[in-house]
Amino acid sequence: MTDRSRTLAATLVGAIAGGMAGYMIFTPQGREWRRRIEPAVEDFANELNNFRNALARAGGMANQGWRMLNDVLEETSSARYQTPHQTTPF
Repeated sequence: MTDRSRTLAATLVGAIAGGMAGYMIFTPQGREWRRRIEPAVEDFANELNNFRNALARAGGMANQGWRMLNDVLEETSSARYQTPHQTTPF
């Protein structure tokens, strides 16, 4: 994509976004439409926040599981030989 094409695409996207924003802010129909979709947007934001919190909790539980596994593995490997020169536990 050339610089000229990128400039044209950015201009068109900006014009469309500006037109939509102007419609939703300055026209009665746009304000009404904005009032109708506002609860849906808030619900969506709440769901995303709940999902983020669930992922954070799952990540914390996974980290805790890894720590516990590492602790168990360290205990079994260090308890196997009592002294550094011992080759078997018998």
